[in-house]
Amino acid sequence: MALSLDGLVSGLDTTALIDALMDVHAIPRALLKAKSDDKGLIISQLQTLNGSIQDLATRAKAAATGSALGAMRATSSSDVITVTARPEASPLATDLVVDRLASRHSIVTPAFAQWPDAPAVLTIENADGELTEITASSNSAADIARAITQANAGISAVAVSAGLDADGNPLQRLQFTATDTGAAGAFRVLRGDAAAVTSGAAVDLAAEPGGAVIATGTDARIRLWAGTAAEQVITSTTNTFTELFTGVDVTVSRASADPVSVRVETDTEGRTKAAADFVSLLAGILTRIDNGSKATVGSATGEATTLGVFTGDSTVRALRQALADAVQHPIDGTSPSTIGITIDRYGALAFDEEKFAAALAKDPEAVHGMVSAIATRVQDTSQTYSDRYDGLLTARILGQESEVATLGDQIERWDVRLEQRRATLERTYARLETMLSQMQSQSDYLSSQLASLSPSSKSGA
Repeated sequence: MALSLDGLVSGLDTTALIDALMDVHAIPRALLKAKSDDKGLIISQLQTLNGSIQDLATRAKAAATGSALGAMRATSSSDVITVTARPEASPLATDLVVDRLASRHSIVTPAFAQWPDAPAVLTIENADGELTEITASSNSAADIARAITQANAGISAVAVSAGLDADGNPLQRLQFTATDTGAAGAFRVLRGDAAAVTSGAAVDLAAEPGGAVIATGTDARIRLWAGTAAEQVITSTTNTFTELFTGVDVTVSRASADPVSVRVETDTEGRTKAAADFVSLLAGILTRIDNGSKATVGSATGEATTLGVFTGDSTVRALRQALADAVQHPIDGTSPSTIGITIDRYGALAFDEEKFAAALAKDPEAVHGMVSAIATRVQDTSQTYSDRYDGLLTARILGQESEVATLGDQIERWDVRLEQRRATLERTYARLETMLSQMQSQSDYLSSQLASLSPSSKSGA
């Protein structure tokens, strides 16, 4: 705790004097703190910029691979069919007839009050004739259903209430359903072990009186070029026909005897928007760098010039130039301006949607190739600067953080030094007050001694 010595003897405002002296001594510390704060602001802005460049690299990669700029539009004349087209798809127009949907194989057992075997032993035979023997923990319907489902044989089972028998006892049935759709999911459930199945002694539950196959596992089936000599039947274990055409998936929702028209074409609107969004993202980064690099001259005489956070930063300046070069340099001798991507004399990046759409309609492959090449260059530049380990901008941030850490150490040493200096000043002024107090005491003593001399002694002298 600081000593309060104000006015003890001298009447001086000692605290104010010490504070004033400490303000002078603390000037170097204040300068270090201001420098540290400035660098902290620079680091924050550089980190924000680095994050934007990393996002740009991701977007550029998508553009370069065609996943964003290779959009295709797929349509169907009926909700019977849903069409999905990927960038590698080619334009097409055809008709499809949906004959049937894929279904799951399902059977139900006769009603029973008590399973005849304890514990229950069943064998599943799949479509390939493979046998899976299952033993339930008891002969209850619930335990049998649980054992079948947990056997991972591609079948689920559930116990279903089936009323009462003549004696009033509750009846139950077991329903077995294939996990997957399609003919490959067909199966039989037989009462007995695998040996009994092999010997023919096992009982097919669906063939017993009261049992039934309630749904036969079938593949979905469609026809191409129906009614012509080239008619082709195509089947699928699911209701989705993957790669029916290159890059095209078809999903059917119900059967229909009427042909459904399917079309796949270049999505000019989608590709234009994707290119516009990519250029807009890049233009925003360039503008941010430009605004952060400006120096604002004071409007009135004597006002200081304010520097931008990136002013004089060679790394940021080089990044800005590299991104601009990646966009504006020709691709195989052709300028990007031919597809509406331009940089004016002030360095502003612009995108002409009408010009891009026109170029896309004229030669989509050439436009896609040019955008992909530009995106690849932007991606390479972005990774060069924003790589989390070797990026030039990353290294710049780490360098600034190292300087801030060094400044922090210097500030801590100054805090110790200033604390010691204040203690020295407080001791100095304390000693001063003590000496003044002693001198005042001596003065008072001498005055009292002089005053105590008698008049006679004075006159005799």
